[in-house]
Amino acid sequence: MKIIMLGAPGAGKGTQAQKIAAKYDIPHISTGDIFRANIKNNTELGKKAKEYMDQGLLVPDELTCDLVTDRIQQDDCKNGFILDGFPRTIPQAEALTNALNKLGTAMDYAIDVDVPDENIVNRMSGRRACLKCGATYHIVTIPPKKEGICDKCGAELVQREDDAPETVQKRLTVYHEQTQPLIDYYKKAGILKTVDGTKDLEDVFKSITDILGA
Repeated sequence: MKIIMLGAPGAGKGTQAQKIAAKYDIPHISTGDIFRANIKNNTELGKKAKEYMDQGLLVPDELTCDLVTDRIQQDDCKNGFILDGFPRTIPQAEALTNALNKLGTAMDYAIDVDVPDENIVNRMSGRRACLKCGATYHIVTIPPKKEGICDKCGAELVQREDDAPETVQKRLTVYHEQTQPLIDYYKKAGILKTVDGTKDLEDVFKSITDILGA
């Protein structure tokens, strides 16, 4: 079972990917984890990626795809895997399709966790984080016992810059320009499945497992 998770930042696709990985016992693969592992292990691909990252540059599509292709050929991926955060653009998707073709395989599902922009802005702008212990809250759904104070360590809670409404809106604009076209790409490939990401976490998960099969 080879799955790509799609969805805007804040749609909850990472959380769902972790739940799917646990239920079906397949690895949850994010490009960030792959970069970190290759750099830590000082692999040839890792060295190349580090050169770009050290200069504050994006790792080129071809190299990113090589890293992903290398990762999905490891033993723990023989029953499948979930890609989270890759591909992000059409060139990356095409590179992935070509790499999988060479391996004699293909993706089975592209699952789009669909949430309207307005919901995402509300969802993310309500997040609060404790910089001391790392705990996270939401002013509506998981509020702290005392407003603005962390339940665990008593430190002050802050809104991360990433979660400020104007930053969220910018990220959504980039998503719609670069990543939204992937939805059409995988629809044409016949593997796109869309779930309503505005539902409760468990309801979204059930929608996904209904698609994948128990």
